[in-house]
Amino acid sequence: MLDKPFTSIIESGEITVADFLICSAAAILLGLLVAVVSAFVGRKSKSVSITLTVIPFIVAVIIMIVNGNIGVGIGVAGAFSLIRYRSNPGTASDILVLFISMTAGIVVGVGYIWLAVIFTVISSAVYAVISLSGIGGERKGVRELKITIPEGLNYPHIFDDIFEKYTKGSELVRVRTTNLGSMYQLTYHISMKDPMLEKEMIDDIRCRNGNLDIVCGLVPTESDAERL
Repeated sequence: MLDKPFTSIIESGEITVADFLICSAAAILLGLLVAVVSAFVGRKSKSVSITLTVIPFIVAVIIMIVNGNIGVGIGVAGAFSLIRYRSNPGTASDILVLFISMTAGIVVGVGYIWLAVIFTVISSAVYAVISLSGIGGERKGVRELKITIPEGLNYPHIFDDIFEKYTKGSELVRVRTTNLGSMYQLTYHISMKDPMLEKEMIDDIRCRNGNLDIVCGLVPTESDAERL
């Protein structure tokens, strides 16, 4: 009984119609499970959910077609190498759920249905629990402050006295040039002593940076934009 998850339904090496239908149904259902968990945890878009649902079925069919045939396997690999994927860079969680879907499809493709179910349920549960627990999340109360300054200002300590007055802590996390190199954009992560004093802090910064652009808001998270 305990060995059942490690027994393939494809016993003779020949794939029957029943084997194909069972594997296809299992792949689609497992892909749907991953898509539902991913959408619930990371608020993925509809296109990402569709992709995660269909990928296990595609991978499973490819594995069933190859089925130990080295020549067919090389041909399939060559065909996929000709495809140029065009997408935005994925985040770590995007890559994780994509690998979960692909692995589920591979395991189903070789006939280990119950093993694929166990793997998908466990990996999806771990992903959901860690994501919802807030482990490794952004620090509470931290805001992102972007300040544009002229290139002539020496920026390393120019706002230290203002930050000391209004914040519990500040960190310069990024510096980039803008406006064809004639200005700098400084990005800080700050923690306000009193959120009600944010306007006063911005007014003091405006007097220091020549009334150039200042943006203060939440620290962006990976779920703010579609990555796949």
